[in-house]
Amino acid sequence: MTEPPSPAASLVPRARPPLQAFLWFQSGLRLFKRAPARWCALGAITLASKLVLELVPGVGRAAAEVIVPVVECGLLLGAAALDRGSPLELRYALAAFRAPPGALAAIVVASLVVSAAEFGVAYALAGANLLADPSDPRLTPDVLLTVIATATFVSLPLLFVPMAALFEHAGFMRAFTRSVQGFAVNAPSLVLFGLLSLALTLVGLLTFWIGLIAVFPLVAAASFAAWSDIYASPESVRAY
Repeated sequence: MTEPPSPAASLVPRARPPLQAFLWFQSGLRLFKRAPARWCALGAITLASKLVLELVPGVGRAAAEVIVPVVECGLLLGAAALDRGSPLELRYALAAFRAPPGALAAIVVASLVVSAAEFGVAYALAGANLLADPSDPRLTPDVLLTVIATATFVSLPLLFVPMAALFEHAGFMRAFTRSVQGFAVNAPSLVLFGLLSLALTLVGLLTFWIGLIAVFPLVAAASFAAWSDIYASPESVRAY
């Protein structure tokens, strides 16, 4: 936890062609195929953490906004482990909590920015407060689709914040700077990546959320592949 930043931290993000987004998902799928059952188990843990926390009266929804993004990072840590040739382990679901406070803050704040966009769109379009009642009947399918699409595309400039924090050991501001730099030189490819992620998410939701236990890991593995392609060589990755 106290090791110096990896060589990846000094690399300038590379511009990749738009169709590279398909190759990122192809790489993610290859990682998924190495351990599909454990991937789905990690996806189920991620989904369950969100659903269980949101059932807690009063503070549950707010707690989910802070805790679930860190649990989700277990999927990135799993992708990094498989990429290094290590086995995928369920312990990765909690491994990101061992990261330094600055890294955890970057991960959580990046997620909160996306959540704020979701809440704002839901309130603007339907007067619904997602923080108080995510099942508000005013959240029609059209509104929900807009909310999910907004979250997807707002998240793109922040996509690499967790990787910078966890794998490059970047500080709070540096993690955001690295991610925005990567987006700035890869906006077309990352927009396509966002469209593909959105399509997969909608498929997962249409299966009564069950499909999300596979969608979450696949999108995370593809995100790791994108980060590796844009910023780093695989041998430079060191996870917590």
